[in-house]
Amino acid sequence: MGLVVLTVLLLASATAGLAIGSVHVPPGQVWGIVTHTLGADWTQADWTRARETIVLDVRAPRVLLGAVTGAGLSVVGTALQALIRNPLAEPYLLGVSSGASLGAVAVIVFGVGFLGPLSLSGAAFAGALGALILVYATARTGGRITSTRLVLSGVAIAAVLTAVLDLLLLTTDRGNEARTVLAWTLGGLGGVNWGTLWLPALAVLLGIGVLLVQSRNLNLLLAGEEAATTMGLDVARFRARMFVLLSLVTGVLVAAAGPIGFVGLMMPHMVRLFTGGDHRRVLPTAALAGAVFLIWADIAARTIAAPLEIPVGVLTALCGGPFFLWLMRRNARHDTDRGAA
Repeated sequence: MGLVVLTVLLLASATAGLAIGSVHVPPGQVWGIVTHTLGADWTQADWTRARETIVLDVRAPRVLLGAVTGAGLSVVGTALQALIRNPLAEPYLLGVSSGASLGAVAVIVFGVGFLGPLSLSGAAFAGALGALILVYATARTGGRITSTRLVLSGVAIAAVLTAVLDLLLLTTDRGNEARTVLAWTLGGLGGVNWGTLWLPALAVLLGIGVLLVQSRNLNLLLAGEEAATTMGLDVARFRARMFVLLSLVTGVLVAAAGPIGFVGLMMPHMVRLFTGGDHRRVLPTAALAGAVFLIWADIAARTIAAPLEIPVGVLTALCGGPFFLWLMRRNARHDTDRGAA
């Protein structure tokens, strides 16, 4: 029932994303334009060519990228929290987004094109995977990872990677590109078009599909590494494969939309309040909830201070920062209660 409600909410949110903007397009016209483009002539074409261009070529790719990015970041955060068994795990907090950003910016600044149009995403994937491995190795001491050590490792490595990124921007002699990259590092959905949308959509669909197949193994990890091993799961190999997959999804999304933080932290926790901990339900629900959330965050980003557009990453940080502090305090209280018991 929850999936049905979220699907309806997603369709309503997408309609709002196509309708709301500097030029308001009535929802009826939005659906008329979309269905007319798909070949259904159930309504009379009473809209202007300009409105059709705005809906199809300007807003539709942006809304779809918002849905894809929100869904992808949500399932990546859900999987990371299970793999590392840490409620604070999230691509942005663990430095994975910073690693992906550094890889992508290096390609832009140095003009490297070894993979052609896939160079940006390939470099972002390599940076994300390297950062995730480094954070995990740094935080793991004596076979254990604590929440505090994981967060501190992620913050420290993210700070180093961000400093290197800033150094690249300061030393490059390509002023226009530096300004573009600086705006991109704040996170935004405005630079997408139909020609670039297919890669993040494919990566997220692949990631969600694989994670749904592996949902039983993710459930096993909730009981601990020893219990999962007893049930026949090769934990080290499974984690390695999942780290590669999650880094791929994160890298592609960062290359497309920039680093957008806290979506992967907030959505899994909110969803678990209603679905429980079974990843067969958590993953699809988190994907839909993340898509809805980021569509509305983008609507707010381009309307709150219109005609000025606020980077959507700024708004997600404003929402996620207080949520992160609340989660830290809640975990600290739980740890204190367990210690007292």
